[in-house]
Amino acid sequence: MTDSPRKLLIVEDDPGIQSQLRWCFEDYEVISATNREAAINELRRHEPAVVLQDLGLPPDDSGVTEGFATLKEILNLAPFTKVVVVTGHGDQSNAVKAVGLGAYDFYQKPVDVDTLQLIVQRAYQMHTLEAENRQLVEALGTSPLDGVIAASESMLKVCRTIEKVAPTTATTLLQGESGTGKEVLARAMHTLSPRRDEPFVAINCAAIPDALLESELFGHEKGAFTGAVKQTPGKIEVADGGTLFLDEIGDMPLSLQAKLLRFLQQRTIERIGGRTEIPVDVRVLCATNKNLRQAMATGVFREDLYYRISEITIEIPPLRDREGGRLLLAQFLLNKFAKQQKRVIKGFTDDAHDAIETYAWPGNVREMENKIKAGVIMADGKFVTANDLGLSVATNPPSLNLRVVRQTAETHAIRQALVRSGGNISRTAELLGITRPTLYDLMTKYGIRADQSGVSDQTNPGTQ
Repeated sequence: MTDSPRKLLIVEDDPGIQSQLRWCFEDYEVISATNREAAINELRRHEPAVVLQDLGLPPDDSGVTEGFATLKEILNLAPFTKVVVVTGHGDQSNAVKAVGLGAYDFYQKPVDVDTLQLIVQRAYQMHTLEAENRQLVEALGTSPLDGVIAASESMLKVCRTIEKVAPTTATTLLQGESGTGKEVLARAMHTLSPRRDEPFVAINCAAIPDALLESELFGHEKGAFTGAVKQTPGKIEVADGGTLFLDEIGDMPLSLQAKLLRFLQQRTIERIGGRTEIPVDVRVLCATNKNLRQAMATGVFREDLYYRISEITIEIPPLRDREGGRLLLAQFLLNKFAKQQKRVIKGFTDDAHDAIETYAWPGNVREMENKIKAGVIMADGKFVTANDLGLSVATNPPSLNLRVVRQTAETHAIRQALVRSGGNISRTAELLGITRPTLYDLMTKYGIRADQSGVSDQTNPGTQ
């Protein structure tokens, strides 16, 4: 259980009973609703672990029809929520029916404070235990690189590199555009390392003001500055024994880069306002979407720090360059969000497939996650369309016809080889791994002329 107040949704239309229940659960963060519509709104907004619900709700105050409808909707939207139904005195048959529909427990009026508090407390404990069990099952059934779709050769290379580097202590730099999954891969490296049972501590250097970043990283002593009312360890110290992930390292101010370099060299830190050197054993992983070599040339990133953080550098390709991986990733995300949203979605329509393949994905994996989640929500049927994804229908979708694919590939290869060889037909044939007569046949077949490639042929094909 966390230190923050536990949320309890009370669905009760009687103001007197509602007030009594609020007093009864003053140690909880109580949210109240008087009817089904308000209850569902509060459920979506606050996601409470436990709901205390009266079966007699308006407009059916004297019956239980509306109460049962509310119970069913709550359990449909939040199946892991524990619902405790409150019934009238002697109304045991409806209480049993509610439990049969999925309610966790029931309680009959009049309210006995001690008994009701015990029921709600047990409901919270059960919710917590079940959540921990689900997390454990998921952890045992997955590997650190699950969810990293590596169908393209470029991503397969990234995964192979991570598997090699993870068991070492090498300081590693992950470079790639925003949204390419750098933190996911950093966490995978930590999980595959001998430090997997120790902390993984991440800090975004671009998200914290420069004036606060030093304190966040190195900590401070009591009285070191205004507002420093107690001794506080920094992220580096908290990560001792584990892994420190410095995201967007390219945005770190120059003044702090020198102090970070000193830590990487000596593996000791001093808190702000302190005089004691504190040894820290930590694996450092860094990530950036900036060109650090260019940053070094303009003087905004230290050259010596760059070589310290890039003992191993891993380039993460953007989504648009992951040939063969976009549709696989899209299908993985579709299954994930369909399960999350409790939707029966079978797949994508053909126009959605074409749109996914031809769209540039400037926001990379993060953008694809957002669009596919929205598509799952917006889909009217069992298939997600390009319109559901918010993507334009591709005007020139890639062909899967093998004859067309082969013709396109051969045409491109011949033109490339002609340019590279400077128009030398013998050299062009050699580069392509074919004979000169075969090359001439293909050039005739596809309508390729040497002079159209910016080259000329000095040989006479009839005499070769």
